[in-house]
Amino acid sequence: MPLVFTLAFRNLFHDRLRFIATVIGIVFSIVLVTVQMGLYLGFGRTVTTMIDHASADLWIMPQGTKCFEDPSLLDMRERYRALAVNGVAEAIPVVIGFADWRMPSGATTPVFVIGSDLRAGGLQPWNVVEGQIEALSTPRAVAVDRSYFDRLGISGIGATAEIRQQLVRVAVVTNGIRSFTTTPFVFMDIDRARAHTGVPSGKATFLLVRLSPNTDKAAVRRQLLSNISDVEVLTPAEFRERSRTFWLFSTGAGAALFAGALLGVIVGTVIVAQTLYSSTKEHLTEFATLRAIGSSRRYIYAVIVCQALLNAIIGFSIAAIIGETIVQLTAATALPIVITQGLMIGLFLLTVVMCIGSAMAAIVQVTRIDPAIVFSR
Repeated sequence: MPLVFTLAFRNLFHDRLRFIATVIGIVFSIVLVTVQMGLYLGFGRTVTTMIDHASADLWIMPQGTKCFEDPSLLDMRERYRALAVNGVAEAIPVVIGFADWRMPSGATTPVFVIGSDLRAGGLQPWNVVEGQIEALSTPRAVAVDRSYFDRLGISGIGATAEIRQQLVRVAVVTNGIRSFTTTPFVFMDIDRARAHTGVPSGKATFLLVRLSPNTDKAAVRRQLLSNISDVEVLTPAEFRERSRTFWLFSTGAGAALFAGALLGVIVGTVIVAQTLYSSTKEHLTEFATLRAIGSSRRYIYAVIVCQALLNAIIGFSIAAIIGETIVQLTAATALPIVITQGLMIGLFLLTVVMCIGSAMAAIVQVTRIDPAIVFSR
């Protein structure tokens, strides 16, 4: 084992209470950053879940649409203009909107209605655990997620309720389709969705465009914009990015998450810097001895940096275990924490940079050592 590592290891574990305090500081900092960034990633995925599961090559929407939940309306005549464009195989209308769900007990709760042409398979529920998609074509049939049973006052297949004073019956149950706004999604046929949201029969919120094989998407997009006025035509990737940008930054949610992450870094850096500085100050005599017997400043700096790296590795390992536990605990919630491999690599590098940066305060203290102090004692 290199002597540098041996010295760093013994300095680090000489005062176990100080070492534990340092590790706790690092763990607290990295877990806080992990949670904040994991929430950011989870939030970003949740706000685009409908876009991710829609079978579309292009989205046609009214100008100025900010996100999927923005219920502006298109005229259905635009659908026929879209179908007239060479390369467009299908233009499937989708209707969305908020409505009140009235339970058998008389209580009400808001829901978010999603309706599409079920025969064309535009935007259907997924992760179906009870019932069949085809059942949504029957009168009054709707699909809901089992995580909202208590919220909706139902128990499963066959349960009834009212939306806009019209009877609905649960015919399909899904698992894991949750809204980041906590408002339950309710899927149904497009005509029924219009009736329950008050959308006129000649209107729709979006058109999901599917292209013929080997079609130039860019050319079709230009032609659609030329044929249809007052609309935007976005790819799924562009619509996802727009939705994330709106919810994360226009609403201030992203700024809050980044502020929490920055606070974690600052707290961890201060704790580690203070601990390393105190440890170095208490071992000034030992470092002076090393200088007196001919050790270079670079060698002593290496010992201090090695201490910082040991702190980083131990602290990050514990934080990673805690982070994975948090991921498992939040997996079934409305806003799960998501940790990717890239995030873990970034957090490890952040931990190393934070600890080595904290070591600078200790190195500055060592630069002032006079080797003669070892002979004055």
